[in-house]
Amino acid sequence: MKILLGVTGCIGAYKAAEVLRGLQKAGAQVRVVMTEHATEFIRPATFEALSGKSVIVGMFAQPDHSSIEHIATAREADLLLVVPATANILAKFAHGIADDFLSTVYLSNTNPVLIAPAMNVEMWNHPATQANLKTLRERGVQFVEPGVGYQACGEVGVGRLAEPEEIVAAVLHLLSSGNPTSQDYSGEHVLLTAGPTVEDLDPVRFITNRSSGKMGYAMAEAARDRGGRERDRPDGG
Repeated sequence: MKILLGVTGCIGAYKAAEVLRGLQKAGAQVRVVMTEHATEFIRPATFEALSGKSVIVGMFAQPDHSSIEHIATAREADLLLVVPATANILAKFAHGIADDFLSTVYLSNTNPVLIAPAMNVEMWNHPATQANLKTLRERGVQFVEPGVGYQACGEVGVGRLAEPEEIVAAVLHLLSSGNPTSQDYSGEHVLLTAGPTVEDLDPVRFITNRSSGKMGYAMAEAARDRGGRERDRPDGG
């Protein structure tokens, strides 16, 4: 699973580092592309240290004359993810403007696109932004909707970047649902146990282990992502 992570100039850019780590924990390889303005909020060195890969910022910063870099970069990934996405980058995507590496990669991309917008509530509600969102949705772009909350500008409203865990979950769901072979548990009920087990030796002594349950939880999530059905316990758990 290879993810191309685009980061744009917004105070929420620091959360993209958390998204990157979450994707890595899920087994993804992540390459980062930043806009020039994004580097004003978080340095490329942060993403390079986390991803182990060079970060692309400028169109001609790392020329490779053996290939057309923006096309090659787009084709290497299974998904283009933009976190956070400003009103500016949404407008570029919607109108086909390619004046930096990220917007050029978007036009070169033929894989799924997932966008997590973040901006001031007034910018989010502006008719131009809403029109751009409508255009992108009609073209098949998927979104992790922004939340409602306190914003850096001091206002409260829609436009707050979704939490990293929510974004990572959306990525995994999108990639699994787009792969028919990954839905082999569709319609099936899967019963899993998690955590330590206890075996009695006598009324006083027993043998146990230090299992945290993390493997069981991970297996449950994998079964769910492959189409397994969730079912509540009789006690409501």
